[in-house]
Amino acid sequence: MKVGIIVESGPQGADLQVLCYLVEQLVPGATVSPATFHNKKELVDKCGVAASRLLAEDCDKVLIVWDLYPAWREKNMRPDCQEDCRSIRGSLRSSGITDKNRSVVLVCIREELEAWLISDGRALSEVLSRRAHPVRIGDTRDPDRFQNPKGKLRKLFQQYAHRDYSDRTHAISIVRAMPDHNRIGRSQSFRRFRDKMLQS
Repeated sequence: MKVGIIVESGPQGADLQVLCYLVEQLVPGATVSPATFHNKKELVDKCGVAASRLLAEDCDKVLIVWDLYPAWREKNMRPDCQEDCRSIRGSLRSSGITDKNRSVVLVCIREELEAWLISDGRALSEVLSRRAHPVRIGDTRDPDRFQNPKGKLRKLFQQYAHRDYSDRTHAISIVRAMPDHNRIGRSQSFRRFRDKMLQS
């Protein structure tokens, strides 16, 4: 299977690293063809052109994955997943991809990628523990409703690792430390990602 992933991420960014790893875990042997954008606005505006290119390159599925919140946050900002979806579908239609095309899948992560990472305390414990200083971190049972999950990771890393959380380095380490997908599966957006990947 060849999977196209359209994401707000640099070529070595955390989101792309994590999504590529999860694709390989869910569908062994799958290959990923990415299209990366610098920010959410650029992704929304240009995802139609990117999806059209990926489909022309014989991708079996094209996943458009974005964080509901951008990396920066403004006070009282209330992003809307449905509004994002409407804008993205408009971009797809402008490139000739209709709403009936089941090969293109939209996945909005609430609030951001780190919501998936804080779901599994086992993985966080493994990454943050040292031989002389083991730690035990609890699961976040409803990660999609947790406000500012990246902020939580920053606090955990500062408390237990005495350094800041760096998404490019630590996000992939956390997801690789997950022994299974049971706890990350508490996230509705991850379940959508997983189910669409496994759907024939």
